Amino acid sequence: MNNRMEVPMRLTAAVMVALLLGLALAPAGAATKPKAKPDLRRQVFEAESSFAYTMEARDEKRFGEFLALDAIFFGGRSPLHGRAAIVEAWKRFFEGPKAPFSWRPEVVEVLDSGSLAHSSGPVHDPDGKLIGMFNSVWRLESDGRWRVVFDKGCDVCDSTRTE
Repeated sequence: MNNRMEVPMRLTAAVMVALLLGLALAPAGAATKPKAKPDLRRQVFEAESSFAYTMEARDEKRFGEFLALDAIFFGGRSPLHGRAAIVEAWKRFFEGPKAPFSWRPEVVEVLDSGSLAHSSGPVHDPDGKLIGMFNSVWRLESDGRWRVVFDKGCDVCDSTRTE
């Protein structure tokens, strides 16, 4: 063999030996063990539950911290755009010692990308009567916190009423 062929063959053999040695010395299962993904559904469920608790605790400031700066809330005559507008419009719900309603998540789904989630569940009046359902879209923000970007509630039909 000429010298030009010997160098690449020696390098190839050395690379193969290094790879085999590396695999033999690696901990068992290290190459196939997937990284543990955080339970994103649990994170969003906890965020929604904490968000709902701000109403019970009468904590308007903390309520605002769960809203994205560009959040949109549907309801009333027209959508509310932005955290400041939403907090201002919701001030009335934080007046007085008792919350006018409560909510809790029942369903949470997160996109495979891990960046957006949906939560929904019942809304109850102070006596515990079901009065509506809520739907929220959450976004995982750069600071690692989930914040609401869209929210829309709807009334529950009273099927006991007569026409």
